[in-house]
Amino acid sequence: MSFNWTTFVIQLVSFGLLFWFLQRKAFGPLLGIMEKRRQAIQEQLDSASNNRSDAERLIEEQKQALQQARKEAYDIIEQAKSTGSKQAEDIVIAARNESNRLKEDAVRDIETEKNKAVASLKAQVSGLSVLIASKIIEKQVDEQTQKQLVDEYLQEVGNKS
Repeated sequence: MSFNWTTFVIQLVSFGLLFWFLQRKAFGPLLGIMEKRRQAIQEQLDSASNNRSDAERLIEEQKQALQQARKEAYDIIEQAKSTGSKQAEDIVIAARNESNRLKEDAVRDIETEKNKAVASLKAQVSGLSVLIASKIIEKQVDEQTQKQLVDEYLQEVGNKS
């Protein structure tokens, strides 16, 4: 194999001219397009990173808001339980007070009715005593007459009732 210097030089000059021409006309615009593409991709990556950090921040805010809402709901439930217990106690106390008041009223009414009955009985006894005494005075009472008077008296009392 022989080496031909003239062909080598011509090929080298042709390659240099082709390289210079491609650099001027093809590589420049191609590299420019590639640089623009690289910048677009870098902007998209930066935007995605910003969006991700924004999303993480919003997620954290939502978690905090959810925790706050849960705490408020728990507080409301506890307050409702406390209020319900207090109201139940108040109702029981009111019912006991009302029961005691009704019992006292009933005892007072019973005592009043008892006093009325005793007064009425006293009036009847005194009236009957006067009646018996007057009948005894009217008649000279022997044992038979006394028995008869008591029987009459009992009949009169039975008829009046």
